[in-house]
Amino acid sequence: MPGKVGVLALQGDVREHFDLLRGLDVASVGVKTIEDLETVDALVLPGGESTTIGFLLDEHGMIEPLRKRIEDGLPVLGTCAGAILLARSVLGGTDKNWPTIGVLDAVVHRNAYGRQVDSFEDDVDVAGAGTMHAVFIRAPVISSVGDDVEVLATHRDGPVVVRQNNILAATFHPELARETGLHRLLVEAMRG
Repeated sequence: MPGKVGVLALQGDVREHFDLLRGLDVASVGVKTIEDLETVDALVLPGGESTTIGFLLDEHGMIEPLRKRIEDGLPVLGTCAGAILLARSVLGGTDKNWPTIGVLDAVVHRNAYGRQVDSFEDDVDVAGAGTMHAVFIRAPVISSVGDDVEVLATHRDGPVVVRQNNILAATFHPELARETGLHRLLVEAMRG
């Protein structure tokens, strides 16, 4: 059974994730509603503006259904803003009450590398996915993880790719470098 990967299509790098999934010959669909969410076997939370995506998820009534699907085992990949949305604790930003999904046992600090002009690219070695070119744009930093979280890659002595059971999170944008390693891990988790 091949399965279908959803890409949260409320804001962010949606098209780029579709392109990567198409290159892996994986069926994919945009997820904008609870009904869309119910049709997918795995989900990508794209990079973009985490506050905006969080408020849109809340406005569409999707936070709780999404949390429940992930807690029930839906494989999910969050990149940059997606990693922020997955984290249980988020630091930084001016609005401390913006909605998150909160399923990843990690503390993530928004925009910790600095402003847009401080963006950079580098190669990182990801366990199970090989060396990937990573694009860090206003990237978050994972400042701590729980005991059940496995660190798959580090950069500047901190985690940049982590996995907790069915949850995979990266602080960079693999979709902008056309790197498929994390998407392959997601598809493997989906196909079990």
